[in-house]
Amino acid sequence: MIKFGFSQLQLLAMAALLLLGLDATAQKKKNEQAASGTNVPVFTRFSYTGNDAVYTNNPLKEDEFYNPILQGCYPDPSIVRRGDDYFLVASSFSMFPGVPIFHSTDLVNWKQIGHVLDRPSQLKVEKSGISAGIYAPSIKYNKKNETFYMITTQIAGGIGNMVVKTKDPFKGWGEVKKLNFPGIDPSLFFDEDGKAYVVHNDEHADRSKILYNGHRIIRQWEYDLEKDEVIPGTDVVLVDGGVDISQKPIWIEAPHMYKKNGKYYLMCAEGGTGDNHSEVIFISDSPKGPFKPALNNPILTQRYFPADRKDKIDWAGHADLVEGKDGKYYAVFLGIRPNAKDRVNTGRETFLIPVDWSGTFPVYQNGLVPLKPKLKLPQGVTNQTGKNGFFPSGNFTFTDNFTAANLDYRWIAMRGPREEFITTSPKGGVSIKPFEANIKAVAPVSALFHRQQHASFETAVTMNYVPKSGTDMAGIVCYQGEAFNYVFGVTKKDNDYYLVLAKNARERQAGPPRQGSVVPSTIIASTKIDVRKPVQLKVSASQQDEYTFSYSTDGVNFLSVGGAVSGDILSTNVAGGFTGALIGLYATSGNDIQP
Repeated sequence: MIKFGFSQLQLLAMAALLLLGLDATAQKKKNEQAASGTNVPVFTRFSYTGNDAVYTNNPLKEDEFYNPILQGCYPDPSIVRRGDDYFLVASSFSMFPGVPIFHSTDLVNWKQIGHVLDRPSQLKVEKSGISAGIYAPSIKYNKKNETFYMITTQIAGGIGNMVVKTKDPFKGWGEVKKLNFPGIDPSLFFDEDGKAYVVHNDEHADRSKILYNGHRIIRQWEYDLEKDEVIPGTDVVLVDGGVDISQKPIWIEAPHMYKKNGKYYLMCAEGGTGDNHSEVIFISDSPKGPFKPALNNPILTQRYFPADRKDKIDWAGHADLVEGKDGKYYAVFLGIRPNAKDRVNTGRETFLIPVDWSGTFPVYQNGLVPLKPKLKLPQGVTNQTGKNGFFPSGNFTFTDNFTAANLDYRWIAMRGPREEFITTSPKGGVSIKPFEANIKAVAPVSALFHRQQHASFETAVTMNYVPKSGTDMAGIVCYQGEAFNYVFGVTKKDNDYYLVLAKNARERQAGPPRQGSVVPSTIIASTKIDVRKPVQLKVSASQQDEYTFSYSTDGVNFLSVGGAVSGDILSTNVAGGFTGALIGLYATSGNDIQP
């Protein structure tokens, strides 16, 4: 397994090199021209079923719920409460729309109510690599002006740190306000006296003070609530390096500030968002410090335990705290569930854990022992996950016939709005108008994505499609990013039609990809196919990280194409970056994969 001793901050440099796409305006025109044709696949009867052994072997009792509470690529969670309502957001990188937002009244049962950044005026990721875009959103509520704030870093479109606001998260969010300070991972704090502050990850402006690779600081600014900007000259360094700079701690980041019993607390992630990830906390009598670390740091980590432990959960950190209606505290944080090959295909997910804050410092209950796949429900809560519109957990099936007027919020696009290439019908089915940009492009692509939420899963969809030429293709894509994916699609060669399984993978190299570097394609297998009737496409994956692609023309008998292939290129271990694998319904008029 790759050791992730790096921070999201490193992608600041990487992002510049990942902008390999065509000019956004020219590309959009080409996409619109391609989409105006009639060569449009129609997808119907989509299903996704998870079958992880951890859930089969650990059935829930009536007073239990599963961790993670959000499976699949929902990393860097942040949570806030107003009255009886809890709101939770997560990172979205170059996915569009951005920053999924969930609502709950009990911390266990969650409904997605939309996305914070749901229009092009807010999200400028047209030329962003998969792991650029939106990092580490933080959601806070200011009682003084009854306003919700979502502050984040958008590594795209020249935006950087930014904030959006709303009075009602159910009704959408305002336009982006750029913030004039460097670094990443900003978070707001509203004090009882009406003052506001921003804390964030940064590095010393004086390069001579940077002592080692990964040496970072937590900086604070006073925040002008009338102008929505930091106040120049008010910045102070709250933490230099981490808990103990003599130990050369790396990537102090993801800060959140809290106030309890007259004391100020600063909680941060430390160690990088991988094997050494942890959560640490500091205390002060003033919001401007000095902040002293708790003696029992870290307060949350999984780095001390055997790699082969049962039902492994790892990389725990990047947490946020909230006080529950029962007066007890809870934390949301990111973690991973690697498969049997210790690969990370589902990405970083959102977990929940109770916190005992009866003493001076918060104590994560069982946060320093191997985390378990299920926990006791908070008192008085009934587990409704997967029912009554609540987000499912454990092993579940999600089906979509695409008959609804609006797409389910789980469906996302990459680098641009879904509405630019999809059409749904009350009779069922979604049409995907093909863009010229193919799946390897760092540009908006005509693909509708669903997150991979299990190591072992099966997904199937029926497709009606007749390609006109070899540059036309439609089917399913398993996508870790523009440089690492599998395509299982129908195309044309001469007068025949073929179903092709291809592997797109850039060779690993030191550092980020070079400008203009090519993602080579390898044909794994292909077979002639009759396109006069719909074809059902299926992808199955196992806990052993093997993916199988098959098809049926009668809906009963499925034939494999290419046999089992490795899911390694769909893992963070191989692809790098910060996302999980996605399953896409895909079309292009710029196909370069020939049988």
